[in-house]
Amino acid sequence: MHHFKAGDMILLGSNLPHLWRNEEKYFKKNSRLSAEAIVVHFMPDCLGEYFLKLPENKALPKLFERAQQAVRIKNNTRSKIIELLEKLLTAKGSERIILLLQILNSIAISKETKTVCSKGLQFHYPTSDSDRLNHIYQYILNNFSREITLAQIANVAHISPHSFCRYFKSRIKKTFSAFLLEVRVGHACKLLAETNKSVAEICFESGFNTFSNFNRHFKAITGTTPLLHRYHYQHISTLPV
Repeated sequence: MHHFKAGDMILLGSNLPHLWRNEEKYFKKNSRLSAEAIVVHFMPDCLGEYFLKLPENKALPKLFERAQQAVRIKNNTRSKIIELLEKLLTAKGSERIILLLQILNSIAISKETKTVCSKGLQFHYPTSDSDRLNHIYQYILNNFSREITLAQIANVAHISPHSFCRYFKSRIKKTFSAFLLEVRVGHACKLLAETNKSVAEICFESGFNTFSNFNRHFKAITGTTPLLHRYHYQHISTLPV
């Protein structure tokens, strides 16, 4: 869970859960904090069964394997790919495939990349689970600011509370309570960075009942305090991206 900023670029592997949130209700009308993105979807084997087996393409399978951890692209490589992505928006025919290959090759050979997730964090579940997990995610995101009981979230998944605990941990690789805390702290991080609300106000708006509880969980998850987090992002926002 991270705060995203202008120019961020990430290559995501297949079936890797992800979410970018930018809640307009916290910003003034016509605020420059609104967000938009260029997104390219493709199948790794879209060019044929033997394409990735060619000696010339040996770097691509390694890249796709790394993409299962999400790959963040930085610095000069990012600038180069921004130009290619902008060309891709208006390209026609085979030029689109050529540009995609240029983008992938630039990432594959670059040393200006870093994986986001830990290597052990892998998600393998049937496609049939997607709808159920989406309903669970959406319920949590819509209700994290108030108490969510195990019975309530289990009802969303249409299973018993005991079964839900096992189901959630087997799919998400963490307990429901730990995931809920991360969502709440992530929301608090966003408000600290992008609004002038007081820390106490953000504490309760993010779903925490006491200020001490908020500070404890915030530091455990982010490694810093709410005030230091705000100070960091207020200063970093004035630097060029």
